[in-house]
Amino acid sequence: MRRRRPAEQRIFFPWEGRGGLVRRLGLGRVRSVLLGVMLVGAVIWVGVRERTRSGVRQTRATLLDARRAVDAYMAEHDGACPPELGAVVQFSRFEAPPKDAWGRPLRLICPGKREGVAYELMSDGPDGKPGGLDRIE
Repeated sequence: MRRRRPAEQRIFFPWEGRGGLVRRLGLGRVRSVLLGVMLVGAVIWVGVRERTRSGVRQTRATLLDARRAVDAYMAEHDGACPPELGAVVQFSRFEAPPKDAWGRPLRLICPGKREGVAYELMSDGPDGKPGGLDRIE
């Protein structure tokens, strides 16, 4: 009877590689490329989100200034609502009727729809749809 020789055992070091499917297909750098793409995607996602949020903050500040101007107009005209938002320019620091961060004019509804509210001042928000879910009041 012949004795079987044990299979050759070899130790592979990390820099040697085994020459498997990953090496044959040239996928050795896929992990680093995928990581780079994911990093760039995350930076873009955060940038877009922050741009929208900064627009909301800027629009809220504009709404506060416009509210002060409308209140000053109403105080000057015995509580009468302004016919349009352009009429309050002389009572504010604005040179033209105020616009939101996306370049659209603010919406003035006078008298207000809710009870006890003299007027409503709002922006249509980032999507620009009147009365949308992302409106800013």
